[in-house]
Amino acid sequence: MSSNSFGKIFTLTTFGESHGSAIGGVIDGCPAGIAIEIESIQNDLNRRKPGQSKIVTQRKEGDKVEFLSGIFDGVTTGTPIGFLIKNTNQKSKDYSHIKENYRPSHADFVYDKKYGFRDYRGGGRSSARETACRVVAGSIAKLLIKPISIQAFVSSVGNISLNNPHLISDYSFIEKNPVRCPDKEVALKMENLIKEIRKKGDTVGGVVTCVIKNMPVGLGEPVFDKLHAHIAKAVLSINAVKGFEYGSGFGGCSLLGSQHNDIFNSDGTTKTNFSGGIQGGISNGMDIYFNVGFKPVATIMKNQNSINTKGDVVKIVGKGRHDPCVVPRAVPIVESMAALVLADFQLRNNNSKI
Repeated sequence: MSSNSFGKIFTLTTFGESHGSAIGGVIDGCPAGIAIEIESIQNDLNRRKPGQSKIVTQRKEGDKVEFLSGIFDGVTTGTPIGFLIKNTNQKSKDYSHIKENYRPSHADFVYDKKYGFRDYRGGGRSSARETACRVVAGSIAKLLIKPISIQAFVSSVGNISLNNPHLISDYSFIEKNPVRCPDKEVALKMENLIKEIRKKGDTVGGVVTCVIKNMPVGLGEPVFDKLHAHIAKAVLSINAVKGFEYGSGFGGCSLLGSQHNDIFNSDGTTKTNFSGGIQGGISNGMDIYFNVGFKPVATIMKNQNSINTKGDVVKIVGKGRHDPCVVPRAVPIVESMAALVLADFQLRNNNSKI
């Protein structure tokens, strides 16, 4: 299996399976001299980890990161940064019932057909557990790109949505509720909906909005390496993601050009920001904002018809520990993937000036 690496200069290669002994990664291209904030990295992992509230999967993993190389006396050395996260709460027997069966809307069928073998324990390599490695690398990338700040939050669960989420300026409530929505009243509605859906043995999807502030002008290239194209690829590589839009997105398609154009101020900023901080594939210094759509989690606690490896029709029985809604735990993953892209493009700019 190839394609386990992301990035051109600031790169991340991940390894490991959901129910193996550990997952981990190697970060290459990180400059020397970056002070590593272990507490900050662990905090991001805690925001992603399972078992953190009653509305997420109850798998109990500490997700403690152990750095093996590339850091000395709390500072990056410029050499590859190796890290490990041990799996401590595997329950592989929860998946024995799908050893020969394919779960609907999972990667089971295509994985088996492509590689001729699959680790059925929690999805193996295709499991979302791999994203913990992205969070570690993304947290380090955030340190590299300061003062750029990245804030993601849940803006929609099912049919409950925030109005104009990219205009929200107060993020103080995001980490004070299990849904990670910045609006107290809307957050409670979302939480109740997730609990209701969970009781029914079903799942629900939603949207994560991300806002990037303090952006410089000039990140991104105008043809195949447009900044928004790389952000799109980054977030679309996250498990369960079904859509991406930046700036005015699909809503802007119904406007006239006279309504949609961002008129300049004398200092180079713009009066509006329908462009979403990116023009011609290059950052223009305004806030970048985008939405990421997540599908309902494919594993439901209901019986479903499917097929087995022989092509026979079988009944799939829902078992195991799974998220009724993935978006609350996806917030730090979206931030991390955006940070990886920005760090990579920042280093590309630096290298081009040598």
